[in-house]
Amino acid sequence: MGITVPISVGSGSSIEGPSWPMLFSLAAAGALAAGLLIVLAGSNEEVHQPGLSAFLACWLTVPYVSAGLIAWRRRPESRLGVLMVVTGFATFLTFLNWSSNDLVYTVGVAAQFLPPALLLHVFLSFPGGRLVQPIARVLVIAAYSSVALSLARLTMGQGGTRTVIALADRPEVASDLRAAQLILVSFLLVAGVVLLVLRRGRQGRPLRAAMVYLVDSFSVALLMLAALYLIQLFGWTGIAEGTRWITFALIGLAPIVFLAGLLEAKLGRASVAELLVDLGINPGPAELQESVARTLRDSSAKLAYWLPEFGSYADVDGQQVDVEEVPGRAATPIVRDGVPVAVLLHDAALTDEPRLLGPVAAATAMTIQNAQLQVELKARLEELRGSRIRIFEAEQLERRRLERDLHDGAQQRLIALSIRLGELRDQLEGDTLLVARIDAARQEVTASLAELRDLAHGIHPASVTDHGLAVALESVTTRATVPVDLIGITQDRLPQAVELAAFFIVCEALSNTSKHARATSAVVQLDRESTNLIVEVRDDGIGGASLDAGTGLRGLADRVEALGGRLRVWSPVGQGTRIRAEIPCA
Repeated sequence: MGITVPISVGSGSSIEGPSWPMLFSLAAAGALAAGLLIVLAGSNEEVHQPGLSAFLACWLTVPYVSAGLIAWRRRPESRLGVLMVVTGFATFLTFLNWSSNDLVYTVGVAAQFLPPALLLHVFLSFPGGRLVQPIARVLVIAAYSSVALSLARLTMGQGGTRTVIALADRPEVASDLRAAQLILVSFLLVAGVVLLVLRRGRQGRPLRAAMVYLVDSFSVALLMLAALYLIQLFGWTGIAEGTRWITFALIGLAPIVFLAGLLEAKLGRASVAELLVDLGINPGPAELQESVARTLRDSSAKLAYWLPEFGSYADVDGQQVDVEEVPGRAATPIVRDGVPVAVLLHDAALTDEPRLLGPVAAATAMTIQNAQLQVELKARLEELRGSRIRIFEAEQLERRRLERDLHDGAQQRLIALSIRLGELRDQLEGDTLLVARIDAARQEVTASLAELRDLAHGIHPASVTDHGLAVALESVTTRATVPVDLIGITQDRLPQAVELAAFFIVCEALSNTSKHARATSAVVQLDRESTNLIVEVRDDGIGGASLDAGTGLRGLADRVEALGGRLRVWSPVGQGTRIRAEIPCA
């Protein structure tokens, strides 16, 4: 089911993260870069709204450096933190075109399209920092390659005398190269958005709130950046400035949301202590699953227990779980003494949190035995219930076969015998004694045929399967030996097993009423409550009926319980009998 992630419990990844001196040095460089941006914006008269421009420049630089350093330290096995740090410093380079120094200015212009390539790389490689899809690699390589067009523009004299690497004075060529670069980068960014959308459709919506907002911000940021470049291409100066501010704000928001995700994961690791407290009270399967889901902050997390006797996994209700690949889901095995005992099914985004999954899996493995035994018991009960259903279904098939054999065999032969006796009687009209004997024989045949039909109907009520429960019950209540009120009958068809169970309950109850209850009236009532069919039969007889008094009601109770329902009997002496069955019919 998704990626199977073996978790090794311990300190975390075996890959060494950056040392503290390196982290402090990079953080100081980021702060220095932010200060330099403020100085450049304030000293350049051509910068429009220098205060706001400096703020947005820092907004694009500092969050990526800060979030990247935190991610690099906490998740050294992922390249995402390094990529974010590089993106922050690359963004800083683009604002060096505010400088009055020609060399620094040239570096700023040359780096203009490096941040979009890095942003595309960061967003498409989330969360592991690696480009998994070949098409994603192609897009990112093309984006990095497009940066070369900036150098080509500079060699053609873009920027005039301030460009230190100009080899020719061809501003028209530089302008064409810039247009081509804007079109190419916009196309690559839009393609990246399409890839993110397709990935969302294939993997499903992330189940953790921070991941939802982060993935959505990726798509919006890339789309807005592409729109900004197209606006620059067509020279729509009226909306260029506002679009630029909005785009910068959205791009800078992504690492903020990423930090929120890291904070959520840290809170999850802190809640492992609460999980250990919950496990200390020896919880049942449902409580254990709830505690694990709460610790992981993933409401979709489920535990499936390995049952060796059944050779399969089962959930907390004892239902078999098919651990197959499902987009957006992942499975973490839980191992005790080197033997898999369960699997934790969760949001695939959690695979990027081995320091959270590891302790949760280890803590769960220590106390899972009791829950596993309970799940095994539920699985046995579920298997028993399934066996009972299969037995009743086989019995019903056998009953129907017997009913058909009687109808097509013995009944047809009796009908043929009656016809032949009638023909013989017609031939012996003058012999009064023989005619009387033949008439008597025909009456016996007719009586035998009626008894045989009743027997066949009792074995399998064809009227139920052919015409439905309503018609069958109307027929039964009409033939009853006491007046019967039929209430709440419905013409809607129900599952055949439900209709047959309801029919037999009414038949057995009315039969008991006729034979034992000494009743003067009875009521048969059917109701639908939620997903259950309620069948109730009442009489005003002498009472005294019991589920344990004979095989009739006990057999009906077994049939109802096999369908997941319940049958109860109230029969105080002298106060009549009430039989109520609740049968699931959804």
